[in-house]
Amino acid sequence: MVTMRLVGMTFLLWMIDLLHAFAIMEKEDIFKKTPCPAFLMFNNAAYLTDMSFELPCNCKPEEITSVVWYFQNSPGSRETKVLTDFDGTMVVDSGHIRMGSDMLKRFSIRMFSLIVFRAQVEDSGHYLCGTKQGDFFYGYDVDVQPSKYITVAFKDIGQHPQKDHIEKLFSLFTTFWDWTKCDRCGVRGEQRRIGLCYVNSTYLNPRYRTTLADVVSCGSRSVPMRFHSTIQLRKPEVVIRSCMTPCPKKKAPKEGVLAIANLIAKLGEKPWVPKVPIQFHKQQIGSSLIISCPGARPEHAVAWDKDLAPLYRTHFLKGVNKSMRVFIDHGNHLHIQFAQLNDRGTYYCWRESQMIAGFRLSLGFQSPRKRTLNDPETRYAIKAILTSYVFITIVFIGIHLGRCCFCVFRGTFVG
Repeated sequence: MVTMRLVGMTFLLWMIDLLHAFAIMEKEDIFKKTPCPAFLMFNNAAYLTDMSFELPCNCKPEEITSVVWYFQNSPGSRETKVLTDFDGTMVVDSGHIRMGSDMLKRFSIRMFSLIVFRAQVEDSGHYLCGTKQGDFFYGYDVDVQPSKYITVAFKDIGQHPQKDHIEKLFSLFTTFWDWTKCDRCGVRGEQRRIGLCYVNSTYLNPRYRTTLADVVSCGSRSVPMRFHSTIQLRKPEVVIRSCMTPCPKKKAPKEGVLAIANLIAKLGEKPWVPKVPIQFHKQQIGSSLIISCPGARPEHAVAWDKDLAPLYRTHFLKGVNKSMRVFIDHGNHLHIQFAQLNDRGTYYCWRESQMIAGFRLSLGFQSPRKRTLNDPETRYAIKAILTSYVFITIVFIGIHLGRCCFCVFRGTFVG
C-alpha cells in the first residue's frame, strides 16, 4: 500500500514538471511566432489612477533569456529609469504597496512581463522592453489618467455621461469599460462603469500603435502639443446605477453538525461569532483615518456599510458634498475626517458582492501625560515665553529711557 502511494506521488510530481515545461515551451513558441518590428513602435494603453497593470514583452530574439524594462517620462528624455535587477527576477508583494509610493518600489517582473502596482499619473510615459546593453524590442505608451477631478454621473437621477467634443482637427470622446458586478448581494447595491478619455485625429504620430485607426487615449505622447490645451479640459468619468443580485446559497450543515449545534444551544447560550473577520481599531477624537478594503483594487466593485446602514455612493462619494467628513474616494477607500463620537461602530466592507471584512472603530480622548524638556511642544513654549519676556523688557527699558531723555531735554530747554 505504501509502495503504491509513493508511485502515485512520483507520477503526480512528474506530471507537474511536465506541465511546467510545456508552459515554458508554449511561451517560447509565442516569441517565435511574434516577430519584432523593424522600427520600434509604441502600443497605447490607458488606465485610471491606483490601478495595477501588466505589460507583456510580446517579442524578443530567441537567444535572449532575460529582459530589462526601461521607463521614459517623455519622448527622447535622457532621464531613463531601469526597472529591473538585470536578471528579470524581481518580485514585489502587491499587498505591501502604499498609495503614492515611488514607482521603483511598485513594480514586479514575471515571465518577461512588467507589472506596475497602484499606478500614478507620474507613471505615464514610455515603457521599453530590451536588454541591459540598450537594445529595445517592444514598447508601450502608457497613459495613467487622474481620478481626482473625475466626472460623476448618477443614472438613477437622470444624469448622463459627457457628450463628445468635436473640433476641426480632432474630436474627444469617452470609452467606457464594462459594468462592474453589483457591489452587494441580497440588498440594493450599486454598479460602476469607468470611462477614460480618448481622442480621434489624423494628426497622430504614426509610431504609435492603436486598436482603432487614428484613436489614442488623451494622455498619449502621440497627440500633438497644440491639442493639449483643449484635451486637458476633458476628464475621465464614472457612471453609477443601482442594482440587485441574490446572494449565493450556502451549503447546509450536515445532520451531525446541526445536532451538535442544537445541543450546545440547549446547554447554554452560544458565543457570538462575527459573520466576517473583525479588526478592532482605536482612534482619537478629532483625528482622521483611511480604511482600505482587503484585497480590493479601484476596478473592483466595493461597498461600505456602517453597522446596518449602507453607505451608498449617491450620498457618500467624494465630491458629492464639499462639507462631507465621511466619504468614499474613487479608489474605494473609506475616509473619516475629524472623527467624532457618532462615528463609532463597525464598518463592513463588501467586495465583488461578498462581505469580507469588518472594522470595529472606537473613539476616545487623548490621555494626559507629563511634559518634559525634551518635548518639542515644551521647547516651543519656553522659547515663546522667553522671546516675549525679552521683547517686553526691551519695550520697558525703551519707554523709561525715552522719559529720561525727555525730562533731560525739557530741563535743559527751560534752564
